[in-house]
Amino acid sequence: MAIQLSDKPLLEWAGDTLAIALFEDAVELTGELASLDERFAGILKELIAEEEFTGKANSTVFTRVSSNIPVRKIILVGLGKTEAFKIETLRRAAAAVGKVGKKQKSKVIGLSFPLWNNDPTASAQAIAEGVQLALYQDNRFKSDPDDKGSQVETVELLGFAGQEAAINRANQIVSGVILARQLVAAPANSVTPITMAETAQQIAQDYGLQIEILEQEDCEKLGMGAFLGVALASDLPPKFIHLTYKPESTPKRKLAIVGKGLTFDSGGLNIKGAGSGIETMKIDMGGAAATLGAAKAIAQIKPNVEVHFISAVTENMISGKAMHPGDILTASNGKTIEVNNTDAEGRLTLADALVYTDKLGLDAIVDLATLTGANVIALGDDIAGLYTPDDALAGQLEQAASESGEKIWRMPLEEKYFEGLKSGIADMKNTGPRPGGSITAALFLKQFVKDTPWAHLDIAGPVWADKENGYNGPGATGYGVRLLVDWVLSE
Repeated sequence: MAIQLSDKPLLEWAGDTLAIALFEDAVELTGELASLDERFAGILKELIAEEEFTGKANSTVFTRVSSNIPVRKIILVGLGKTEAFKIETLRRAAAAVGKVGKKQKSKVIGLSFPLWNNDPTASAQAIAEGVQLALYQDNRFKSDPDDKGSQVETVELLGFAGQEAAINRANQIVSGVILARQLVAAPANSVTPITMAETAQQIAQDYGLQIEILEQEDCEKLGMGAFLGVALASDLPPKFIHLTYKPESTPKRKLAIVGKGLTFDSGGLNIKGAGSGIETMKIDMGGAAATLGAAKAIAQIKPNVEVHFISAVTENMISGKAMHPGDILTASNGKTIEVNNTDAEGRLTLADALVYTDKLGLDAIVDLATLTGANVIALGDDIAGLYTPDDALAGQLEQAASESGEKIWRMPLEEKYFEGLKSGIADMKNTGPRPGGSITAALFLKQFVKDTPWAHLDIAGPVWADKENGYNGPGATGYGVRLLVDWVLSE
């Protein structure tokens, strides 16, 4: 599908389907829309009245236009109340139009949308992102795809002439989101530690990034006992991925994104039982998927920021070699961990990844992980938990969340809760009591970052959608890519 820019006046546009966005408190047709309605013999007013269209956010109505008019169909989409107008409003409205247009077998859709904050660049980018993400369909594993109908071929943004750079930026970001979606959606016999490393190598080759893949022997030399403890039972070798984007000039910042990379999580000897969702545990590398998706996008955007993309990738399996409940592992910073639950494995892999990253001399680290069910209980399926002791970094991420539309909520890092992680025979246990489980998980990770401002994002909820939600789902959402890109690009 192509996104095109048009400088044609609304009254002169011709194509399959014309989509017009209206605010909830401004559904009346005035000015150019009144003239358009007159040209269309009152069909807009008739559609609003007959369908009782109020402009509620993301609501849509449509109708066919008479044959003597150079537009086949009209779609009206709601933007909600003007005081609640955000950049995300445009993204979701564009997604709603894209889905209706596809169902109506529209090949060419013209979008007449208002500007957010008088900013044509941000508005054009958001609209292009929303419609492309909504229309993406993953048919890789179907011999007879469901999605065989007519496809939207072109979307024209009316009144956005000259915003080619914004569309290009949207395309770059969407390519990263789609990569993350594909990685998360693919089964564990398709996405493995080996193929994750190959994906990272392909990104490096295609976009000129530096790459280092640490093999098991390399990790042993670095003392990564926590990561390798998780990898013991898998027949597949662990891979420690380190991609680096470096700008041509002196970078204004040096950042790292660290993603949890469990390509399958059986729970280990604390095996996941009935009702645990074990069949969905291919998604436990959602953090690593977002990390690689962000790498693909940032490598194309080429900001003046040095960014390291890191993931300790393995499976958590069961065999005679598996770590046992009660084992003690030694992480690469010398801290010892009593494994009281082998199903709390992601934090073990992240422990060594964070120690490694902390030594790179960076300005900030953000890790993201499908870490705890407790975070889903606290914040639901749409919101990631943000855990950090650094107010400045928290503010940067909250701003990036607002701009990207990927929701986060800052949670407390209550230090006294670490008491629940104390062990009688090691420095700490890998899980604490059930209350505050997402907080104790974040406090565990905090023990492995010494010198660098750090934030943890628990993305267990939003990485997957059971049903359609705007431009996400059902299925893998690619959550985190747009948030991370916005954070890297922020001043």
